[in-house]
Amino acid sequence: MVTAAEIFERVDFLTAVRAVQNALSTGLDPAQDFARQVLAVANGQLLIMPAEASDFVGIKVASVAPGNPAVGQDRIQGVYLLLDALNLTPMALLDGAAITTLRTPAVSAAAADYLAPARVEHLLVFGSGPQAWGHIEAMRVIRSIGRVTIVARDQNRAELFAARAIASGLPARVGTAGDVATAQLIVCATTARTPLFDGARVPTDCCIVAVGSHEADARELDSALVARSQVVVEDPATARREAGDVIIALAEGVIASGDLVPLRAIVTGTVAAATDRPRIFKSTGMSWEDLVIATAVYRAGVGVGVGGAA
Repeated sequence: MVTAAEIFERVDFLTAVRAVQNALSTGLDPAQDFARQVLAVANGQLLIMPAEASDFVGIKVASVAPGNPAVGQDRIQGVYLLLDALNLTPMALLDGAAITTLRTPAVSAAAADYLAPARVEHLLVFGSGPQAWGHIEAMRVIRSIGRVTIVARDQNRAELFAARAIASGLPARVGTAGDVATAQLIVCATTARTPLFDGARVPTDCCIVAVGSHEADARELDSALVARSQVVVEDPATARREAGDVIIALAEGVIASGDLVPLRAIVTGTVAAATDRPRIFKSTGMSWEDLVIATAVYRAGVGVGVGGAA
């Protein structure tokens, strides 16, 4: 199996971001993706995520166990099986959690590259887990970041997270939700089920990325922010099915289905990023994203041992 360490050695965040952008700009249509299956089990969820492209087919089987961190286990675990599209021959088995850890920030940064201001003096991050850190790393490859503020429920973890950012060469501190008022880029990577901050305080020239929720009744952003923003999603149909930030705003009537902008339209230039209001990228995570990253990892390993499936 291709291990997590091997995955991150082969594909860095810049490569992953460009792979996502290239896929969208050269014909990949997220609207054609297979729907993800989310199955409730006693201690969490199983996620089954198949995808197909011209050269490869893949499927991720992941588990989400909310109670795991309390016993020293990862909240998200899984495996990714990559197959040849022509013969459906298994080509590689990859660490599924590592693929998720890499692709989620890469997709966010691929979107923010079009939606964020050219100058990002202040990056505000809600969360202190692997996705929060991955988003800092990914955003740093598309923008020069002046400073970062960390907001998290656990103050000790927030302090450690800020220290890690400082050690990486980025000025950082622990802050509060009120710090949204001075941010040009906001990342929400939490397990929160209710809004994290007052959306009315977000500046007009700001990009907000929300990745924490893929459930219809959970959201990180309030309807006030959604109502005043350009809302970009991976795929409108998927967002209407899985993105609580969107679903709740639609139910409240503050936006309409036609207001949702597909990420592909932004990348191809069919729709321009707004300049007169905040820009939201609401991600639920889709199967095509895993396939794009798994393919990049596989191709990077050809000739040096690809960790093929037995």
